[in-house]
Amino acid sequence: MFVTQDIVLRFFFSKKKIINNGFSIPTNTSIILAPTHRSRWDGLVLTMAMGRRVTNKDCRFMVTKSEMKGLQGWFLKRLGCFSINQLSPSLAVLRYAVNLIVKKEQVVVFPEGKINKYGEKLNLKEGIYRLALLATKKTNPITIVPIGIAYSGVPPGFRGKVSLCFGEPILLNNRLHLSIQDFNTILNEKMIKAEKIALKNVGR
Repeated sequence: MFVTQDIVLRFFFSKKKIINNGFSIPTNTSIILAPTHRSRWDGLVLTMAMGRRVTNKDCRFMVTKSEMKGLQGWFLKRLGCFSINQLSPSLAVLRYAVNLIVKKEQVVVFPEGKINKYGEKLNLKEGIYRLALLATKKTNPITIVPIGIAYSGVPPGFRGKVSLCFGEPILLNNRLHLSIQDFNTILNEKMIKAEKIALKNVGR
């Protein structure tokens, strides 16, 4: 935390701003964080906004299997990441993720499924809704928090600006009747709305 937050982020970015947008950390609920994914910096920025120093909990990131290789994998593992095969997720990984949610850990899932540098319109992956539905069989309520992250440059440049904006939370228990496509439409709208606020803050 000291190295990533107090040294790396402070040294690399000239300005960092968190926009609450009326958001307050939900209590007595399991939380799944659903941010836009524009850069490899996203994990550190999200930890600044919702990490141990803010919530007394670490963010537990679900990432693709390919990202957990070599030196990068070693580093990501120590940031609280665990990997999943998007094409064929194992029962062990799904069970692990569900258990984190049940224990009210802060699970982070990037719904876009990959880094989307320019914010192109993508169909969100189905994983976040399927995972949340599995978790509702063991715990409730579950709140999904849409988040927009924006940088002043693409890719983020040295001494540039970064902003994170929280979107309107979605209480999953009120959305169980929705199809995956309808849920993803609602989630995507909230993520993009939050990102637009963050983009305006960094001058884009």
